[in-house]
Amino acid sequence: MIEATCHCGAVRIEVPAAPDVVTACNCSICRRLGTMAAYYAPRDVKVRGETDTYIWGDRMLVFHRCKVCGCYTHSMPVDTSSDRMVVNARMMAPEILAAARIRRFDGADTWTVLDET
Repeated sequence: MIEATCHCGAVRIEVPAAPDVVTACNCSICRRLGTMAAYYAPRDVKVRGETDTYIWGDRMLVFHRCKVCGCYTHSMPVDTSSDRMVVNARMMAPEILAAARIRRFDGADTWTVLDET
């Protein structure tokens, strides 16, 4: 198990494994949040702690942040039948994020993968 935590530790997320790839999206919200998205099946993720939520734009994702320190921790699809959610990999240990490949995604314009390093 890998643990991701917000800055203050009030929100803790357990995932089954470190991500091989994280996505850096340039859409308006991901750019502002500075997130690195690691994708998991919701059934494989355990979230502990209280979060505030925010839904914007096309109303497809619910963004969660710690009620105490404000760190963006994860997103859940509004459609609960979806088999994919986002955990902000920046909440994981630095060495875990450093070991992952980075996929740059153009969420602002073309909705295509730009490259992967």
